[in-house]
Amino acid sequence: MAARGYWQTFQLVKDSISAILAGENAGKRVWNDHPRWFRELFDPSVAVGLLKPSDLAGYRSDQVYISNSKHVPLNVEGMRDAMPILFELLEEEQEASVRVVLGHFIFVFIHPYMDGNGRIGRFLMNAMLASGGYSWTVIPVEKRDEYMQALESASVEQNIEPFAKFLGHLVNDRLTGKGGAELPK
Repeated sequence: MAARGYWQTFQLVKDSISAILAGENAGKRVWNDHPRWFRELFDPSVAVGLLKPSDLAGYRSDQVYISNSKHVPLNVEGMRDAMPILFELLEEEQEASVRVVLGHFIFVFIHPYMDGNGRIGRFLMNAMLASGGYSWTVIPVEKRDEYMQALESASVEQNIEPFAKFLGHLVNDRLTGKGGAELPK
């Protein structure tokens, strides 16, 4: 079910990226599309009765916690205030690399959904990468610990530099043919 939901979401993200590549504002497009991405990600769980459709309606209504992290996401009220500001920032930011780093980081920092925030954050990251002409970039499984440590540093220690460098190295490796994954069909 998880793989099916991911594949279905990926199809929607490709549509979003196509619109961005055709000239739509990346921040505005992702603001409009990310709720559909979220619903699609968990649609197979609804189809088999593990979740109710209402579970996928909007942002979370309870506090969430991230396992193995000292970061506590924003409370519900703060989250609801922060989400439009995040997308306003993405809509107005001219530099794609800034949209990539801040879009991904702030989205997962806010943690607007009960589950799936990292996956949606990485889809958002790739939409922002596309807006700057960069290739699809995957966080390799073997670099997951480094990725999580960089996010933890940004969230808890308020030091975004390791996260920015981590993403920068992944994108650079992809550009130079040293790593990354091809965009799935």
